[in-house]
Amino acid sequence: MTKCKLEYIWLDGYQPTQSMRSKTKVVDDFSGNVEDAPQWSFDGSSTEQAPGGASDCLLKPVFCCPDPDRLGTGFLVMCEVLNADGSPHRSNGRATIKDKDDDFWFGFEQEYTIFDPETNRPIGFPAEGFPAPQGPYYCSVGAGKAVGREIVEEHLELCLEAGLNVEGINAEVMMGQWEFQIFAKGACRAGDEIWVARYLLDRTAEKYGMVINYHCKPVKGDWNGSGMHANFSNTLLRTCGSKEVYEAVCQAFEPRISEHIDVYGADNDQRLTGLHETQSIDKFSYGISDRGASIRIPIFTVEHGWKGWLEDRRPASNADPYMVASAIIATVRTAKIPATV
Repeated sequence: MTKCKLEYIWLDGYQPTQSMRSKTKVVDDFSGNVEDAPQWSFDGSSTEQAPGGASDCLLKPVFCCPDPDRLGTGFLVMCEVLNADGSPHRSNGRATIKDKDDDFWFGFEQEYTIFDPETNRPIGFPAEGFPAPQGPYYCSVGAGKAVGREIVEEHLELCLEAGLNVEGINAEVMMGQWEFQIFAKGACRAGDEIWVARYLLDRTAEKYGMVINYHCKPVKGDWNGSGMHANFSNTLLRTCGSKEVYEAVCQAFEPRISEHIDVYGADNDQRLTGLHETQSIDKFSYGISDRGASIRIPIFTVEHGWKGWLEDRRPASNADPYMVASAIIATVRTAKIPATV
């Protein structure tokens, strides 16, 4: 029998930002199907998810893909955390998604910063002082500008080998800051793939002695923060052909600012200042091609007869994509769509 290594991945109970945890289960002749991954358990008292006197929490497999570092015999298994009675744990953001079908599509733009633990600063930053101002680093090429590319390229290859639907990568505005984009049909699938891609990124950085920093404002001052822009659509937005429908959907977000900010990531007030391609955290706006708006209407959508998607630019890089998707779906459902549509 072939021994297979299943890496169970879950989110702990730390607040305000959860961390990923994982452990390996060795089984015989695993099929590669998530339905065949057995439920498992862990010590919740060590992850802020249970008291010591009743410490067992359950791991429910929900997504599985090949582990590119253990090709042939390894699989990555994303899990939901359940209480001992089988109910969703309070830290289980995936369980808040009510729409389990694939009508809502999400494209997350995950920004992050590679940190050097010896300096506790972004890779490429001098130990003291700062590099040259922002400008030459975005989508850059060349030593001294595109720093950390070997980690980024290896991560991309690993994600593709795992079967994740990564649609691109690029260097971002601050030195040492990068981005990958993942698209999926269905909120659960989009969240699953982002979390597994984050796991692979963290594990890849380990090999280089580096740390992935997901904080939304990793360097204070005149430096861009890190976001996780959420591009989203449903059948209505993909087919309506109506500017009025798009405006109605955007307007549904304005009275729900606090509900969204609550799940769009910790310390987002440090990033959403109205500067560095953001709207202020307590304001709401939308506009065509406006990267300073809360929600950007892509020019693609307009040029294709108001058939496309919207981009919520407010989610922070450290946000839980499950919670972000859940909030967006709930708000779109409240939009007052014109009767003529």
